[in-house]
Amino acid sequence: MDFKWLHTFVTAAKYENFRKTAETLFLSQPTVTVHIKLLEKEISCKLFQRSGRKIQLTEEGKAYVPFAMRLLEDYENSMAELHRVRQGYFHTLTLAVSPLIADTVLPSVMKRYTADNKETEMTVTIYESEEIASQIRNGSADIGLSCLKVQSSSLTCRPLYNDPVVLVAPPGRKSGSGKAADVKDLFGQYLLLTHNHPDYWDDLLRQVRIQFPFVRTMKVTQTHITKRFIKEGLGVSFLPLSAVKAELAAGSMIEIPCEFAQIPSAGAYAIALHENEKKQTFLDFLSHFHF
Repeated sequence: MDFKWLHTFVTAAKYENFRKTAETLFLSQPTVTVHIKLLEKEISCKLFQRSGRKIQLTEEGKAYVPFAMRLLEDYENSMAELHRVRQGYFHTLTLAVSPLIADTVLPSVMKRYTADNKETEMTVTIYESEEIASQIRNGSADIGLSCLKVQSSSLTCRPLYNDPVVLVAPPGRKSGSGKAADVKDLFGQYLLLTHNHPDYWDDLLRQVRIQFPFVRTMKVTQTHITKRFIKEGLGVSFLPLSAVKAELAAGSMIEIPCEFAQIPSAGAYAIALHENEKKQTFLDFLSHFHF
């Protein structure tokens, strides 16, 4: 059996239209017809009923669809595994990473790790920190890199680094002394963009409102969007230093000293379920990485 026939059949079963199938697979319509006829001959079963230009699956065709899809999946998985071996991969490691970590420290981590571990194929999927522990528990990822500490008897949670949190504003404004009067003036001019980090905002915003009860706020849940808003002059925010280091150096944001409150730090954590050898290698690398 030619797997091209199966691919054509599964696509035709989806559309019940040979013309659409041909366009999707970049085949001629006669080729689609030939593939279906050859497959029907191979399995001694009629898969489609034809009425003029219209086609629809027979009962046998409907029954065969899940088996054809399973055969295709097994074939594609086997080819993917062969390609992995040809490329020198002998291990796979799947990471579930928070957007903030992915946008700041992860690129340098991955560059160093993949250079030293060429036999390991890496997969990175982005999840909100609140979702990462469940991805580890259900086996969707091997290791999580999260902004939230996890308290769980079934998971290990290693601290990676503490990131100072700083108050940043659009460029073109003097940084001031950091005293409450200067910050009050800042909050009078700009919106305070909040909740772009999953950990520290509730306590910090409570401190801000005690000092400045009339501060105007806007909830923006993504750090990279918060930074865009700041650069456009829409607001100010408290962000981890690693997230704004490049902007501060380039002058597209400025840091505002802030003495009125106890400013928190932002943590980062590595989360795992069972620390086998491949996980242990990556976790050991992280523990010695200079963030």
